[in-house]
Amino acid sequence: MMHGAEKLAALRAVLAGDELDGFVLPRGDEHLGEYVAPYAERLAWLTGFTGSAGMVVVLSDRAAVFSDGRYVLQLAAQTDPACFEREHITETPPEDWLAAALRGGEGEKRIGYDPWLLSQDVLARFNKHGFRMVPVARNPVDAIWHDRPAPPLLPAVPHPMEFAGRESSEKRQEIAAILRAAGQDAAVLTDPASVNWLFNIRGRDVGFTPFALGFAVLESDGSAILFMAPEKIDDALLAWLGDGVSVRPPDALASVLAGYAGRVVRIDPSASAVWFAQTLREAGATVSPGADPCALPKARKNAAEQAGFRRAHALDAMALCGFLQFVAEHGVGLTETELSQHLDRFRARSAEYRGESFPAISGTGPNGAIIHYRADPATARRLGPDEVYLIDSGGQYASGTTDVTRTLWSGPGPAPAELRERVTRVLKGHIALSRARFPQGVHGGRLDALARTALWQAGLDYDHGTGHGVGSCLSVHEGPCGISPAARPVPIEAGMVLSNEPGFYAAGAYGIRLENLVLVVPQPVGQSKPFLGFEPLTLVPFDRALFDVALLDETERDWIDSYHRLVLERIGPLVDDANRPWLEAACAPLELNDPV
Repeated sequence: MMHGAEKLAALRAVLAGDELDGFVLPRGDEHLGEYVAPYAERLAWLTGFTGSAGMVVVLSDRAAVFSDGRYVLQLAAQTDPACFEREHITETPPEDWLAAALRGGEGEKRIGYDPWLLSQDVLARFNKHGFRMVPVARNPVDAIWHDRPAPPLLPAVPHPMEFAGRESSEKRQEIAAILRAAGQDAAVLTDPASVNWLFNIRGRDVGFTPFALGFAVLESDGSAILFMAPEKIDDALLAWLGDGVSVRPPDALASVLAGYAGRVVRIDPSASAVWFAQTLREAGATVSPGADPCALPKARKNAAEQAGFRRAHALDAMALCGFLQFVAEHGVGLTETELSQHLDRFRARSAEYRGESFPAISGTGPNGAIIHYRADPATARRLGPDEVYLIDSGGQYASGTTDVTRTLWSGPGPAPAELRERVTRVLKGHIALSRARFPQGVHGGRLDALARTALWQAGLDYDHGTGHGVGSCLSVHEGPCGISPAARPVPIEAGMVLSNEPGFYAAGAYGIRLENLVLVVPQPVGQSKPFLGFEPLTLVPFDRALFDVALLDETERDWIDSYHRLVLERIGPLVDDANRPWLEAACAPLELNDPV
């Protein structure tokens, strides 16, 4: 088995044989998704970095790995500094690093890329620097990854109307109308979330996300071609897909796209592999850049999906309440992986549970400061007394997807005053965003500061977005809307499900994050225009041992008490008798002298 330096040397040998001076490798698959099957984990195999977002640039004498603020500490821990420079992808974009690395060199350099793994937008950023970007016919990492897993071929299955809420034919007609209004003849869909949503199917091809991997072309008359491996489709699924949908194997993509000569085809330049646009242009088609036309309709959850989210969160809350009591009574001394395994067992008590929606972030003490930390059984810390424990986890249910974070104090002593102040400032931001009322048309970038203001007043901040969209039995991270300084200017709309998760991280000491999922709902407050607000979906108590109640104003205390009353009303009747006294105590009204 090759190790890091050997893999890098072998890759450089392949690049030299292909007359390439460098290679750009993002973390992702042909769908450019966040969660990928093992066969597509090229970045992790080459560098050791297992985060869900990143890129490596390899030259003959230098290499650098890039990721965002969530993974700064993980990147440093998992990669070999003798092989790779480690860079913050926002502060030092890969294309800027490459330009600096090549400055002053002799002759034009040929930089290879896999056209199935880069979007048009990402490729354009490299092209702006004047690099000679060369598409490769075969990914050079695949040439040296000799035990690379095979792509998954698990069956695709129907997603019942009880949870989907709308027929596929109705969805296809809605999207087709969008194409006709834009003067487009067809759209290529490469995001598995859109494909699965549009055809009301699900699968098990990707860990944590119930995707059946495939591509689709939707025509402006509502008919569609689904490109999916034949092994994944049986007669029952063909009948479920119904009239107007034909099925072809993925290797038919090139020949089908060649038939669009002279036609206008929509491609999402930020989320589709550049191979699609290149293939269409070579065939003589007109590529019309545009956002995935399914993204917004998918994000607007219909009545059945909203009901499903409420059901999923009730089931999830039952599990979380049992787990939080378990941690309070038995958590000290257990490892981070043991704790997350216990949480998974609590969730698995429900017959509707389908597994985690992402790898649980179970961080004790200093590991909680690693924003997207993933515990390893071999090195997992044990939860000690008088220590902070951050647990960020979620579940996939047929009815919906959950994502919740709680920050806990292990006791038995009281939490330090500075820690309680910082947790309370994070809580104040969470409350401010939860209480927000805003006119229709506002996007998430305008709301983000609500969650940060109390931290900013103390000179504190956090290096991640405040909220992301969540799919309905789909990806736990869903566009196109989010709540962050860098959020796309896409208005938040009724029916969307978003997270509310401000935090603070003291490197080497602890992490704080408080996260609920919320449903965007109309509010009867607008005098001149419609207003929107948030309905809490997550119904799990916060750990009052970490509050400095004196820092909360009356409105904030009322919000906490009202939220905890809601938790007790909705979840109290569902939990075990043994869990109810703990839940009642956790949801009791705040007192100004809390914590005791």
